[in-house]
Amino acid sequence: PHDTFDRGQRRKRGELGRFGRNEPVPCRVEAARPHSPLGACRSMRISLIPRETKFFDMFIEDANNVLGAARLLEQFFRNYDDRERLASQLRNAEHAGDQISHEIGQKLESTFVTPFDREDIHALISRIDDILDLIEEVADTCILYGISAPTPVALQQAEIIVRQCEQLQSAIINLRHFKELSAYWIEVRRLENEGARIVRHAIAELFTNGQDAVDIIKWKDL
Repeated sequence: PHDTFDRGQRRKRGELGRFGRNEPVPCRVEAARPHSPLGACRSMRISLIPRETKFFDMFIEDANNVLGAARLLEQFFRNYDDRERLASQLRNAEHAGDQISHEIGQKLESTFVTPFDREDIHALISRIDDILDLIEEVADTCILYGISAPTPVALQQAEIIVRQCEQLQSAIINLRHFKELSAYWIEVRRLENEGARIVRHAIAELFTNGQDAVDIIKWKDL
């Protein structure tokens, strides 16, 4: 009985474990508890499954490539006599974009925890790839259609595309923190509306200035 009483007192003082043995008092690690009363067992934040952040570097590489292609398109219309060489550089940029998209897709398949939803990553790289394809297609179509000289509107549109891609690049760079991104897409939308207004006026002029029917079809398609 004395031993039982002594063991009970020692358990109250924390000298014995719950089974009566001299067990160490467990030290529990808690997350996001800055004022934990556990004394020496200070709180700490532990990431058991870290998220793969390499994706953000690959997104930035993709965005940089698209911006480079947009600037090439602007040069294409500014230096139209050199269009064959610039169109070739645009094709190279498009192939580089395909390779980046492929690498991101492979990374996605081999990564357990992604920075955000897999479906959203697929959507992001697909939309970036679409932009690049359309930029390259404009230059290619100009050459295929035998466009002799670009119009001022074509250059205006190329300039708007460059400004939109600059906004896209800035947004992708800041995507890592998921903060203050709305300003970028708002500006992209504003530029889109500006471009749409220019296009409507350009199409109206095609039909009112008495141009050749074939030229109307070519530029309307572009």
